[in-house]
Amino acid sequence: MKKGIFITMEGPDGAGKTTIINMLGSRLEAEGYQVMQTREPGGIDIAEQIRNVILDKNNTKMDPRTEALLYAAARRQHLVEKVMPALEKGYVVLCDRFIDSSLAYQGYARGLGMDEVFSINQFAIEGMMPQATFYFDIEPEAGLERINRHKDREVNRLDLENVEFHHNVREGYYKLIEGHPERIYKIDASQSIEEVYKAAEEKIKEIIHQEE
Repeated sequence: MKKGIFITMEGPDGAGKTTIINMLGSRLEAEGYQVMQTREPGGIDIAEQIRNVILDKNNTKMDPRTEALLYAAARRQHLVEKVMPALEKGYVVLCDRFIDSSLAYQGYARGLGMDEVFSINQFAIEGMMPQATFYFDIEPEAGLERINRHKDREVNRLDLENVEFHHNVREGYYKLIEGHPERIYKIDASQSIEEVYKAAEEKIKEIIHQEE
């Protein structure tokens, strides 16, 4: 494998993305692949600082456009400092969230317009897109219930949104799937973690083999 493979994981909080990424990363490393797991917003110092601003539950006055621009800024720094160097070295990069999150959350659910949000992100990523995206689908109520069961999890600003907002996010993701069926794979995250992992593992191995 000469160049790396960039795979992103999308879906609402509570869908189990982080757990599945950890399981996939461990499995691929055991099979001899170089794997880098990371997240957005965050992954490196500057982006983590921006993440703290975005998700601070005290920042309820944040304008939707400010929010979208901050996500794009964090994304840019994360790409150039961490993701792109890893891909150049041939790593399989598993990233928890990427541009589709901005399109679904700010573009669709916040009502800024998916085209508009895509435009500011194009400035940030310069055409850098993942080879594949996994969307872990779950009813918003079920995802929020899972979050509430984790008492040690810190509540962030997006958790304070009403259920209607999270339904709009899901609808935004569905529109992205319709528009990019060749890139985005939907996985039923309401299943057991074992079933979700099996579906993700089969698909990720298929993608890696196609790229090798």
